[in-house]
Amino acid sequence: MDEQLRIVLIIIVSVSIFGLLVFVLVKNYLKNKIDNLVKNEKKKLK
Repeated sequence: MDEQLRIVLIIIVSVSIFGLLVFVLVKNYLKNKIDNLVKNEKKKLK
């Protein structure tokens, strides 16, 4: 029973870390993309 619980906890922690990493990468990518779009629009308006 202890071995199964340990494996389940390792899987949950691994998936959580992976999900957090993907979230941070996607957030940074979208932030850069939006910043570039805003900068381009400001240039276009001038």
